[in-house]
Amino acid sequence: MTSDFVVQIFVFGIIMGALYGLASVGFTLVFGVMRVLNIAHGAFMMIGGYLSFWAFTLYHVDPLVSLLLIAPSLFLIGLIFYIVQVFPVIKFTDDHDKIHTSLLISFGLSVVLENIALLLWTGDIRSITTSYAGSVLQIFNIRIPFVGIVGVALAVLFVFALYLFLIKTRLGKSMRATAADWKAASLMGINTNRAYLISFAIGVALAGIAGTLVCMIHSIDPNMGLFWTLKGMIIITVAGVGNIRGVLACGLLLGIVESLSVFIAGASYREVVGLIILVVVLMVKPKGLFTSSGRGV
Repeated sequence: MTSDFVVQIFVFGIIMGALYGLASVGFTLVFGVMRVLNIAHGAFMMIGGYLSFWAFTLYHVDPLVSLLLIAPSLFLIGLIFYIVQVFPVIKFTDDHDKIHTSLLISFGLSVVLENIALLLWTGDIRSITTSYAGSVLQIFNIRIPFVGIVGVALAVLFVFALYLFLIKTRLGKSMRATAADWKAASLMGINTNRAYLISFAIGVALAGIAGTLVCMIHSIDPNMGLFWTLKGMIIITVAGVGNIRGVLACGLLLGIVESLSVFIAGASYREVVGLIILVVVLMVKPKGLFTSSGRGV
């Protein structure tokens, strides 16, 4: 095994890991602020991917351009679903009740979204093949796909932008305060309902963005939601519940280790790696690798 081959494995792992990180950050935001387990997060990714596919197929809109429409569209969809389905869950004062009830409700929502996708786009696997899909950047003997570079860059950009939003803006600070202690935040005059609403909508919008990148780099189908939701659950548990800063790092870690496992043990063992990492972290540091004291985002 040459050094070039090892570096190539790391390159593919970084590309996949960046997608994992971006796919998980919205999931982390919603759970960190609201203590709502949105099992339909992967289904929202699927919807975002299909909308981009539709825009590219019917109107020849480049997926990088369609992101300008997909993100606000999924944000609006997130607002609607929050009002219709999630808002009643927020009335529970106990976190365990929130988690259990939201799990059941979002699971039902994911089934509905999957069946809608089957009706609109059938069960065929879809992907977006742009004119630059086959372009690569070659550095010595290392080949880096252009779409992979774009995916990594956008993942870092959106995760960093979300982090800055949370620590620099008034609304972001109110969301962090709500995540830390919603009762104290309410007493201080923070509109916690608005913080919950915006958090959920941003989480859904980020899912749609991730779905577009997945459609560009890999493929989408109506049943993809469960796969990406499980990856998100592994990553947010390893990073630490609600920890935005650690999500991308843990996504990259998972992507690289999975790529190495494919070479060492074969593709059939790829999905086992994430579970092994999860078990080891829970044994060594149950609160996650990047979690400080307290709760929040």
